[in-house]
Amino acid sequence: MGYGESLPVTPFLNWVHVWNTGAAFSLFADGGGWQRYFFIGIAVLVSIVLIKFIRDNRHKGEAIAYCLILGGATGNLIDRIFRGYVVDYLDFYWRYWHWPAFNLADIAIVLGAFLIASVSLLRGKSNLNVEPDGAA
Repeated sequence: MGYGESLPVTPFLNWVHVWNTGAAFSLFADGGGWQRYFFIGIAVLVSIVLIKFIRDNRHKGEAIAYCLILGGATGNLIDRIFRGYVVDYLDFYWRYWHWPAFNLADIAIVLGAFLIASVSLLRGKSNLNVEPDGAA
């Protein structure tokens, strides 16, 4: 597909070919080029932290969540290093309202974040039933 082309797949999904030089929702996309190196640096730093979290973590749900985020960040990082931008291709819409285009790496990041939040909430609920030390 050529840049900017769109192929209807369903009544709510187009397969598109767009480039994202910015962050989420094309934030800083018009930055003039500095953002490429900034986002590469951020992605490398976050990846190192996530690898440490995965190695240190004992809870399987959190480890899976960190792996999803790491995989998505690495996929977008590879695009950014070799192309200078991230290729997005999924365009969901309702009537004339379009969600910003995204890719599979973005889905992995969002699923990982959702899983971290879910595990944290579930862990918090189980801690509410535990009596404090010294309670009779």
